[in-house]
Amino acid sequence: MKILDVGCGVNKTPNAIGLDNNPRTGADVIHDLGKVPYPFVDNEFDLVVSNHVIEHIPDVMAFVSELHRITKPGGKIKILTPHYTNGDWASDPTHRNHFNSFSFNTFMPDRQVFDFYTDIVLKPISIYVSLANLWRSLGIEFIVNLDQKSNKFRWTRRFWEYYLSYIFRGKELRFEFEVVKKDL
Repeated sequence: MKILDVGCGVNKTPNAIGLDNNPRTGADVIHDLGKVPYPFVDNEFDLVVSNHVIEHIPDVMAFVSELHRITKPGGKIKILTPHYTNGDWASDPTHRNHFNSFSFNTFMPDRQVFDFYTDIVLKPISIYVSLANLWRSLGIEFIVNLDQKSNKFRWTRRFWEYYLSYIFRGKELRFEFEVVKKDL
């Protein structure tokens, strides 16, 4: 399995090729992550991992499109990012982008709201939000993520995002997608 860790920093995923713009990291390839294309051929990776990077990228659509391009059909993309209600989000002056559970819907044909933004298709495997320890211990995190057990519980996440996320604040979002390529 060929793995790419985009924005690897000093904690590169084991057995992965590290890509980062900072030469003081564990990166194997130094490249400005805000500039596409990345120095890889189409369909090169089975898995692309990006932890706490997308919130720093100047063009999210170009970033996701580039991850899609370099991932094999049927490959996986895993993204970890702060939830927009995370109290620590504003403490990093390099953060540019806010995300919630529905931020990637434009890439999902069955959930698209703005279907004119892109032709990139990502099939969701998992979308999980972690909450602060207090809310986790009270079972709120479990209820928010019930949609991972069954689609009939999708309303619990929507209800939390729309009405309760500023009370029971989100911490991190974990997205896992399967790459779909129509032309192959």
